[in-house]
Order: sequence, then C-alpha cells, then structure tokens
Amino acid sequence: QVQLVESGGGLVQAGGSLRLSCAASGRTFSGYAMGWFRQAPGKEREFVATINWGGSRTYYTDSVKGRFTISRDDAKNTVYLQMNNLKPEDTAVYYCAADVRRYRAPAVVVPEQDFGSWGQGTQVTVSS
Repeated sequence: QVQLVESGGGLVQAGGSLRLSCAASGRTFSGYAMGWFRQAPGKEREFVATINWGGSRTYYTDSVKGRFTISRDDAKNTVYLQMNNLKPEDTAVYYCAADVRRYRAPAVVVPEQDFGSWGQGTQVTVSS
C-alpha cells in the first residue's frame, strides 16, 4: 500500500496560481498511473486530472483544460498539479490517488474505482 501526502494548497485570488505536490512512499511509485480529484463543500468528489505511468498521456476534466497541468517525477516519487488562472469554482479539497494496477496500458484512462490509495487532501481556496 502506498502512502500519499499532498501539499501546496492555500488561499489565492482569482487569476492566481498554485502548484500542488503529492509525495508517495511505502511502495514503488513508478509504474502506476496517478490522479488528482477534488471535492467542494456539499458536492461529490470529482475527477480533475490523471497521468499514465510513463508520463506520456494526461487527461483532464473539461473545466480545467488549458489551466491545469499534471506531471510526475518518478525520481522524487511525486506527482504535481500546476493550477493557473484559478477561479472561485476551483475551491475544494484536492486529493491525489494512485492506480491499483501497475503498468496499466498507457492509453487507458483509469476508472475512478481503480484508484485504491488516497491522500488526506489539501485545501485550495480561491477568492473572487
């Protein structure tokens, strides 16, 4: 089981930027797709972005395309979420998660139910 710890959240004005980090430990990080999700108050958790194990493919929910970038550094066992041009509707707790399957086919988008390890979350608040 991998342990995931998110950091980098905070309070930012609309139009600002934040970079979230998710550090993994306890198990091999390489070979596993990683994802970012978020949950706003009173709403269900939603998918934000995912990156395959090789870093060659990324997928984003429509509302963040062109503003957010997911990346990974396997040497540091870390996945990142660069968030630019933040909007008040991006306010949420952001979670990173790891695929349960190693070396999943790179072109396959990991279904949410296949993310088996989750971090504790980091709060992002965007003021208008």
